Amino acid sequence: MTMTETTSPATRRLIAENARFVAELADRHSVTLESLLAILRSTRLGDQAARAAAIDVAAAALVGLRTETDHQRSVTLEPVVGAFQRLRADLRPLVRFGGLDVQFVEPPATGRALPGEVAHAARAIVRTAVLAFVDSGDTSRVRIQWDCDGLNLLIRIRDDGRGELTVHDDSLRPIAERVAALGGELDVSSTPGWGSDVGIVLPLDPPDQLEPLEDVSELSVRERDVLRLLVEGRPNGEIARVLGISVNTVKFHVSNLLRKTGSRNRAELAGLAR
Repeated sequence: MTMTETTSPATRRLIAENARFVAELADRHSVTLESLLAILRSTRLGDQAARAAAIDVAAAALVGLRTETDHQRSVTLEPVVGAFQRLRADLRPLVRFGGLDVQFVEPPATGRALPGEVAHAARAIVRTAVLAFVDSGDTSRVRIQWDCDGLNLLIRIRDDGRGELTVHDDSLRPIAERVAALGGELDVSSTPGWGSDVGIVLPLDPPDQLEPLEDVSELSVRERDVLRLLVEGRPNGEIARVLGISVNTVKFHVSNLLRKTGSRNRAELAGLAR
């Protein structure tokens, strides 16, 4: 059985995207270098004009390269073991200078490679959770474990602190938002005096693309008013004030919008509307 036969469709799409990016990047480098050489060889341009033209070409090429590189980081596959090693490096200062005892449980070397977006989010999630544990007080030991079940990256972080964290804790809000954006799951369990346990499940394959909002359902005029303000990032109370309705009525319309569009949360609904 070949590698192509054993990889998922999503993984094959990422591999193809990476190959396309490398090919396009080579073409762009060639065009940029050819343009610079043409400018430098030109007998029609003086030194000052040639220098200005070369700077313009190089600056434009650099901006384009940085833009493409930022995009590529989100789609490039990253070996799960390598991603975990980068996490260890990220936490090294906290371990060395913060007096924190961190135990790392390595993921299996045979685990699926992680999409760049998932790998980056996973490291950020762990860093945020560790800092939340430390800020909660009395934490001296943290255990960090990554695993793969073939479809998901499984993350578990446990401390020996006060055991007071909940899934609604403000310090964990950035984690909840990242997990929700990736279609994952977050669970927090705490035992007073024994510590807290944060569990995260992140899908390795991108979720199915939602249909454009206008193709999903017919919305009432009031629902469209609420949606427009929701897309602007306004909270329920402000939406209620602008439209002259109660907060409960706003919640009712938001609930209907979520149901009609099949969105899982406000962020997904706003993204779909855009």
